[in-house]
Amino acid sequence: MASVAGWAAASTSGAFPPLPRAVVQSFYRRMRAVAPAAVGAIERDRAGDPERAFSDTACGRLAGSLDDAGLRALGMWTHHWCMRFYDDDTRVGRRLVREIADRPGLGWTADEVRWMLRESASAGPAAADRFTLPHAAAGQLPPADRPALTCWPEVEVPRQRRPEGSR
Repeated sequence: MASVAGWAAASTSGAFPPLPRAVVQSFYRRMRAVAPAAVGAIERDRAGDPERAFSDTACGRLAGSLDDAGLRALGMWTHHWCMRFYDDDTRVGRRLVREIADRPGLGWTADEVRWMLRESASAGPAAADRFTLPHAAAGQLPPADRPALTCWPEVEVPRQRRPEGSR
């Protein structure tokens, strides 16, 4: 399981310049506002049918109830949660991240994208979906604000073990 320490990942050196502490604190403040509802929705969906249409899930209803700013905060919180606790139990969270990544026009900021990129790079290759949301969010930025392609570490997808007896 990969782990990312939130503030440490946001302030370490690397391909992305450190973000001002006030900027990062504003991200955490917004994410804390959606976290209780997100945790509840993810827990309900873990216990539910994974094949249900997204709009029929607790996460889908939560996402549908938020405005663009709330949906960005939910995406950032879920991305952060998945990067910190990446394992088989994040399946529901990764689905939520993919659904948010598919939403056009959320108004992502360059700072939000850089923060998610830093989190993703810190998580390492064990977290195969780590660039899903930052990549989609970066695509919504004006061209001048998009991170350079050199900022994207090569994505390395870990080999999946096959269950015994399957080919």
